[in-house]
Amino acid sequence: MAADLEKIVEELSTLSVLEAADLVKLLEEKWGVSAAAPVAVAVAGPAEEAVEEKTEFDVVIKETGPKKIDVIKAIRQLTSLGLKESKELAETAGSKILTQVGKEAAADAKEKLEAAGAVIEIA
Repeated sequence: MAADLEKIVEELSTLSVLEAADLVKLLEEKWGVSAAAPVAVAVAGPAEEAVEEKTEFDVVIKETGPKKIDVIKAIRQLTSLGLKESKELAETAGSKILTQVGKEAAADAKEKLEAAGAVIEIA
């Protein structure tokens, strides 16, 4: 019996928040009960975890460094901006080179810009 319960727990653990809410509704209808308080607690836990995990990042230039031309070239490659816009970004500390990009894209951009001599922060 305990093995069966563990199997059920494992299967329930794979449900998304929406699937868990649908399951609760079905059980309430089937058994004629209300599980309002436990559902609020169950939904709050996974929702909080989802908020904590950041999926979009900004690549911010802190300092151009000694190789300004190389940094401008790297910005142009990453953003497809023109020379003037890329130069303005390179010269303005705190400028966002890329916004709301994935973790891998942000890391790749940081690597390229740092190789060109810039000081970069991922926010």
